[in-house]
Order: sequence, then C-alpha cells, then structure tokens
Amino acid sequence: MRYVRDMRGYGPNPPKANWPGGAKISVQFVINYEEGGENNVLHGDAASEAFLSEIVGAAAWPGQRHWNMETIYEYGARAGFWRLHRLFEEMGVPATVYGVATALARSPEQVRAMQQANWEIASHGLKWIEYKDYTPEAERQDMDDAIALHREVTGTRPTGWYTGRCSMQTVQLAAEDGGFAYVADSYADDLPFWQSFGDRQQLIVPYTLDANDMRFATPQGFNAGDQFYSYLKDSFDALYAEGMAGSPKMMSIGLHCRLIGRPGRVQALRRFMEYARTHAHVWFARRIDIANHWAETHPASTVTPPSQMSKEAFVDAFGGIFEHSPWIAERAHDLELGQAHDCSAGVHSALCRVFRRASDAERLEVLTAHPDLAGKLAAAKRLTDASTAEQASAGLDALSEGELFEFTSLNKAYTETFGHPFIIAVRDHSKADILDAFRARLNNAPEAELDEACRQVERIAEHRLNALFGEP
Repeated sequence: MRYVRDMRGYGPNPPKANWPGGAKISVQFVINYEEGGENNVLHGDAASEAFLSEIVGAAAWPGQRHWNMETIYEYGARAGFWRLHRLFEEMGVPATVYGVATALARSPEQVRAMQQANWEIASHGLKWIEYKDYTPEAERQDMDDAIALHREVTGTRPTGWYTGRCSMQTVQLAAEDGGFAYVADSYADDLPFWQSFGDRQQLIVPYTLDANDMRFATPQGFNAGDQFYSYLKDSFDALYAEGMAGSPKMMSIGLHCRLIGRPGRVQALRRFMEYARTHAHVWFARRIDIANHWAETHPASTVTPPSQMSKEAFVDAFGGIFEHSPWIAERAHDLELGQAHDCSAGVHSALCRVFRRASDAERLEVLTAHPDLAGKLAAAKRLTDASTAEQASAGLDALSEGELFEFTSLNKAYTETFGHPFIIAVRDHSKADILDAFRARLNNAPEAELDEACRQVERIAEHRLNALFGEP
C-alpha cells in the first residue's frame, strides 16, 4: 500500500536555492489574466461567473448573463490591466502572466503589451472554469485546445501551466503533456520541487493563495490596501530573514487585474515593490526563470526512493538495519509507505513500528542477534560491518587487558541475568560512559531492562539509517 500525498517535502533541511547573484529571496509576481475567459453563457457555459469579484458571495445565474459581474470583469481588461502594466514598467519589475487562452484571444492589445514588456505568458487553461467534475479525457482535450489557442495568439506554446480551479488529475495531465517546464497547481512549499508521474519527473513551482489579492474578494480577506501591504511586507520579511540565515526561499504574489487594478488598492502594491527594492540581494524573477534555474541547479533525482522500491530492493537496502533481522524490513515494506518515508526518519519509523508490534519472542530474537561488546565475535573479526564500525567508534576494538577483562566479566554477568547481550548505542557514548551504563543497568528489573535494550536497538537503527542516507 502506498500513500500518494507528500507530507514531508524537503523536511528540516531544504536544499540551498542558490539564487542568481547570491540572492536571499526570489520575489515573483503573477498577473492572472482571466477577463473574457470566465463563466458566461456567451462562452457556451451553463451560467454566469460567481467567483472573485466585488460581489462577495455572488451566485451563478443558470442560463443568464449577469450584467454587474460582466462589467466588473471588463474593468480588469479595460482599466486594471493597463494600470498594472504602467506600474510594472515604471518599477522595472518582471512578471508572469497566467493567461486564460480564450481571454488572451479576446485581448490582442494587452497581449502585445505583455510581450513588449517581456513578461512570461504561461497558460491558465482554455477557460477560467471549474474542472473538479471533468473526466480526464475532457480535461485533456481542453488542455490541448488551450495550448493550441495560446500558440495561435502569442506565437509560441506556453512553457508554464496553472489551471487554478483544477481537478485531482490536472497536474498529472500537464506532466503527461511533456511540454511544460513547470506546473504551478500546488501550494505545498516555498521552493520548487520535482514530482513523479510514472517515468516522468515534473517540476512544480508552487503558487500562493495567501499573498494574493483574491482575498479582497473573499470572506476574512483584505478590506483595505494597507492590510494587503502589511501581509506582503510580513511575508517578505520572514522569508528574507530565512534567506539571510542561509535558507533562501521563493515568494509568490498573486494579482488580478480587476482586483488589485483598482485605484484604492494598487498603491499598496506600489508600496510593497518600493519596500522590497530597498533590500539588497533580492531576485525579481519570472516563474520560467525560477523553473530554469531550479532545473539546472537541482535536477530531478534518478535514485529510486524507499517508498517506490520493490520489496526485494527494500529488504536489500534496509534488511540489516536491525541486526540479522531482515524480516523487519520485509514487513515494513507492506505498511502504508509514502514520500514521508523517503528519508532516514521515515524508514526508521516504519522499521520501528514493525519491531514494536512484534511478539515478545521475536523482539528477543532481535536482541540476541546482537553481539557482545568487545566479545569473542569481535576478537574473531566476525561482526557485521555496521557492528564493527560502531564498536570501533567508541574504541572498543583497542582495549587494554584490564578493560577487556572487565567487559568480558560484565558481558557474562549481564547475559546470565537477562538472557540476551547488553545493548547500547555506542555512537552516543565514550568507552567510560559505556562501562558506567553497563554496571548501572545490571541492577535494573528484567522488564525495565528489556524496554531499555529495545530502545537502544532502535537508536542503533537510527544511527545506521542516518549514515546510509548521509543525514546528521
């Protein structure tokens, strides 16, 4: 069984973005151009548009046109777009356009202005409609039609894709198309990431719904430009601080011509641009620039992750993590593994779950599979490679005669008392600490010592996995 959602991402140690020029943050603006592509009976849709306008809580009118809604969208094309165009040109800030193909086709002057400004024009689908109930075949056809119309209108096919009102199959369909440098239908991270679809790796450059002017048109959103500016500034400050601390991220800002293009809101955007420009080491980029940079500096991995391994490969890789107990890896492979298990902590969790649910007899077998510390197997050089390295890390391979005598005596006393070898994660301790723990634990009650020995077995497994994954 495999869990398809990725709840880990990059984990606690995200990759270094290495933005051009040593930038501490990449700031990226998206202008959604949807005006003329929204739901409208004139466009063959069943009802009027009801989403993202000044009419908060609007309802679709089946079979009817909605004059107020239509003119609000028309404002975005007629006035809002040009206000944004002038601002971006004045500031010298690049932009990416999410262009609905039918909207672009109905706005030739705006498209010319986008191209003259060297804005990236990514695809925002054929029409700005809801795809959650579409069949894969029908959605694929709309995607193909969007690409074709985009090429007709702009002269080139789009290299970025964002549906927005997408289905569960949207990103896979875009990946299967094979022509997109990136897909933006995700809100899962502050950095680009690769996602696997069969034998294809698709780059995802995630988008945002929080640093987005759409919240001017939603409940609990922004009521005034100052709120929008404050949110953008706080977001920028947090990400810039992370970048200064050595972990640069990406900040996406979503805009709509009919929303931020209003006079009472656009000044907030201007103030944020001016604020961001006062900082050094800020990379203002188009999304295609970010995608190209990421693909070059962080190419997709060709290593099969643990959650995608066959059982044979999984056991071959992790069957020795618990000493001479490959059955633990065999059972772990049958758990609900997902991308959260494609790391040291993930595999450790799966293996420990199996160990903890095993019978008392099985867990005892694991304990007895461990060698004595500085015992006969070590002297005969018959330890596993992992055990050899572990004992050497604490200097147990170079004992004086007195130390060897004490370890031998303690091993004998411990085994006679508890019925299994003394187990301790030697990488956590010095030789002296190990001897102190040895003496102290001889006084434990059998049940308490069994629990402690099992904890130590899990800690040893953690060290072995960290070394295997190259993690600290």
